Amino acid sequence: MKKKTSYSVTLGVVAALGAAIGSPIQAQEFGPVPIAEVDAAKAALGKRLFFDPRLSGDAAISCSTCHNPEKGFADGLPLAKAYPGTDGFRNTPTLINTALKAAWFHDGRLGTNLNDVTRESITETYTMNMDMRLMQERVKQDPIYLEMFEAAGYGEPSNGSIRKAIPVYLATLTSRGSDFDAGTMSEEAARGFELFTGKAGCAACHSGPRFTDDTPHNTGAPENPDIWSDPKRHVTFVSFASFMGISNYMNLRRDPGASIRTNLADGSDIGGFMTPTLRELRYTAPYMHNGMLETLGDVVAFYNGGGGDDPNMDTRIQPLDLNAGEQADLVAFLESLSGDPLTSDEHVWPDKINVNYTAFDNWLEARN
Repeated sequence: MKKKTSYSVTLGVVAALGAAIGSPIQAQEFGPVPIAEVDAAKAALGKRLFFDPRLSGDAAISCSTCHNPEKGFADGLPLAKAYPGTDGFRNTPTLINTALKAAWFHDGRLGTNLNDVTRESITETYTMNMDMRLMQERVKQDPIYLEMFEAAGYGEPSNGSIRKAIPVYLATLTSRGSDFDAGTMSEEAARGFELFTGKAGCAACHSGPRFTDDTPHNTGAPENPDIWSDPKRHVTFVSFASFMGISNYMNLRRDPGASIRTNLADGSDIGGFMTPTLRELRYTAPYMHNGMLETLGDVVAFYNGGGGDDPNMDTRIQPLDLNAGEQADLVAFLESLSGDPLTSDEHVWPDKINVNYTAFDNWLEARN
């Protein structure tokens, strides 16, 4: 049975919660995620590029390889895949609603400029390993792209316009159709929402339309040992740590997280990760930055027990004393935040991308 539910009291509840825990909480409305207005031609171009494996060095993987629409634009794995020959050391996050993020990646190392995010994702050796000069030439050889770039107002294809078009497509990935947004939550989910904003205190960090404060916190999440026992994952971690200037990384056996942003001398910032969105959780298991919790029930039980064991853990993480019924209600609420899957032609390139196109007859004389 479902019922209409009012969320008009949310702002006051969150503000009161912030005062109670002595932490400033931005009181944001828990309404639907706003749908962006985008240029249709630019979004269509970005969509085709997102699903095109030629944007990777060996033309084997595309952005959609790890951000699969069927998996909520995540991949359903504890730890991400990576460029062939390596594997990832963090969980693949959803891309739904991420055009509104304040900082990108689990450590928040990049800000809101999606052009920068796209560039790093395409060029980094362990993600897509692409030389952007080569990428530009590949795209320029495809007659479909020539038409699409022209229609989008970019003129001749370039790596700069590629980095512009993909973010326009990402802006179209907006949650829609959830029971929470429609006000049709079940009675269990409605009780869970009251726990979320009240006794459980989840709204202290999970606020706003995307249910995140876009801030790093240490919750004591357990480390994933595969990162150091699997050579293909460890080499990726080592490459990342070396580039980011992390000290003693060869002997490190934990993910430093957002400390790469703050780099406190006493190490008290190690182990914090950006608060993830709670949207579309039904599609994006397993959970946490390293995929160590398999189900939403596991996540709720983790926080109900007071989080993990970490000397740097946020002091606000305390046992919640929720009984089994309350935990089930909280899970029901979290599930109510998932809406319609974004798997139609509106969000997925509908046709097979033909990479065996005919070269120009006069390619030696053609202007490059």
